[in-house]
Amino acid sequence: MLIPSIDLLGGRIVQLVQGEKLRLAFDDFEYWIEKFAKYPLVQLIDLDAAMRQGDNSALVEQIAKRLPCQAGGGIHTIERARQVLDAGARRVIIGSALFSAEGTVNTAFAAQLAAAVGAEHVVAGIDTKNGRIAVKGWKAQVELTPDEAIPQLEPYAAAFLYTHVDGEGLMKGFPTETAARLRRLTHRQLIVAGGIRSRQEVDELDALGADAVVGMAVYTELLAV
Repeated sequence: MLIPSIDLLGGRIVQLVQGEKLRLAFDDFEYWIEKFAKYPLVQLIDLDAAMRQGDNSALVEQIAKRLPCQAGGGIHTIERARQVLDAGARRVIIGSALFSAEGTVNTAFAAQLAAAVGAEHVVAGIDTKNGRIAVKGWKAQVELTPDEAIPQLEPYAAAFLYTHVDGEGLMKGFPTETAARLRRLTHRQLIVAGGIRSRQEVDELDALGADAVVGMAVYTELLAV
């Protein structure tokens, strides 16, 4: 399954390269909402909130009312998770809050969140740079690998979202061997992102049992939607 992404920064839809360099920015929300309305799931990320530099809460709520979204970015509390779900999001993506600075998985918070909102509404975000989990808008890392984290979070999430930050926005393809390895780690829905560039690649990932989040390739019209 192809999952289009909407990343929000400074009140606009943007595409960044490796989470840092601004490549594209759009103000025409109606155009993209209408374009993505046919998809069963859209990914909605508040980058300002993820980077702890403000938020786009009003936009998140507006878009979540109109598109079937899994929404994330800066969701660190059960209260905020509930707010996003109440606004219309189907699921919330939780990343940084699942990991401690010491490099451990915060299973206590994961369990509390799953109990409060339902594990079926939780997507665990596993973002990596150079093989280690990245947090705080990809500005920091912890001494933890996806292989260590995913099994511990299995009981508390309906899906895992793995973002290959090293390839994000570069449109050089997602490492299929990584998708295959991750697929063996979990029985939950596996969603991957980072560098995906073609419909053929989406189909190849689907054959491995992974759904694909696509951003840059969609917004540059390399991949038609």
